[in-house]
Order: sequence, then C-alpha cells, then structure tokens
Amino acid sequence: MTPKRPGAALALFEGDGAIGFDEKVALAHVRASDPMLARLIDAVGPFDMQLQATQSTFGALLEAIVYQQLNGKAAAAIFARVSALSPRSRGGPTAAGILRTSDDDLRGAGLSRAKVLAVHDLARKAVDREIPTIAQAHNMDDDAIVEQLTMVRGIGRWTAEMFLIFRLGRPDVLPVDDYGIRKGFAVAFKKRALPDPKDVARRGERWRPYRTIASWYLWRAAE
Repeated sequence: MTPKRPGAALALFEGDGAIGFDEKVALAHVRASDPMLARLIDAVGPFDMQLQATQSTFGALLEAIVYQQLNGKAAAAIFARVSALSPRSRGGPTAAGILRTSDDDLRGAGLSRAKVLAVHDLARKAVDREIPTIAQAHNMDDDAIVEQLTMVRGIGRWTAEMFLIFRLGRPDVLPVDDYGIRKGFAVAFKKRALPDPKDVARRGERWRPYRTIASWYLWRAAE
C-alpha cells in the first residue's frame, strides 16, 4: 500500500523507543554525500525519529493491516474493537485468538471483507511460523524480511518497509514508491512534478547505508 497523505507513515507509527543505529554518524554521512539534502536537514531540524515498540511481528502487522487506507483516529478505534474481541490476551490480540474469531465478529469490529481475509491469513501464517518473530527478524537482512512478510495477504512492500523502519529501526530503507517520499523529494530537489521512483532510487544510492535518515527528512519536507 502507498499512503495517500505525506505523513501517513509517521502518523501510523508514532514512536516510543530509541532507534538502533548511531544517528550522528548517519546524519554526518548523509550530509557529506548530498549537499542539497544537507540543506533540507538544516531546514527541518534535529532528527527525532523513534521506534514504536512491539511484542510480536504478528501484532505489528495486524495493526498495519487495520490502519491501511484509514485516518489514524478511525483506525485506532477499529483496532481497539478488534483487540477487545480477545479480552483475555495480555499485550493485544494473538494469532490463535484471531483464528478463533468469526468473520462476522471481525466485520462487526469495523474490518472490511478484504481486511478480514488478510488478518486471518496473517494469523494462519503466524501460527504456522511462516513469518519471522521479532527476535528472528533482528537476525535477517532487509530483503529476506520483505520477502517473507509480503507473502501475507494484504501486506505489500510498503507495509514491510514501514516495519523495517519504524519497528526494527533499520538504517538503510528508502520506500521509493511512497507518495510522501516522492513529494518530499520534489520539494527538496525543486522538482515541478513528482519524481519517478527510479529517480529517487538513483539519487538514494548516495545516501547508503543510511537511507532511512533521508526517508525521514523527505517525509518531513512533504509535510
């Protein structure tokens, strides 16, 4: 899924935990690699991205599916109702609990038919251990995580990339198809039209291995 609002990724994953890489080193690298992006960094100010803590990959992806194509307030209300369907589960809904929940109850909580199918597929894959746990994910490279997560119905590359950035704190993620990234790129590099994702990716080669820093500043520029 590509967010339609520039700040959609930031609004979805409002953080409460520290990132997992040295932001001073990352900022220095990005500044030195691209003077135009350095000017954006100066205009936006300090890098203050934080992670949103999660106990499980399942819980993070369940929340992501619920939030897709909804504003934050509406999505939060629906997610709370879905969570209330498993009142005895500490720390939020579990995969087993979702599998025991009927389609009608999930629909009654506010999920669309497509999202009901998606959360049930996610739950089945979590129970069958077809998606990595948080501990396992920390020992996997980015591409391997994206490959496994996108096997879940309703989880596209964008959602997997948001998981990498805002849940795992990976330092080198650039979601080139994201509307906010492309709009921020147009602002930062004075483009009259939205750039092609290939153009963003090409410029992004300068920012490796800290493209996450650039992504965050491009989202801020789009806001």
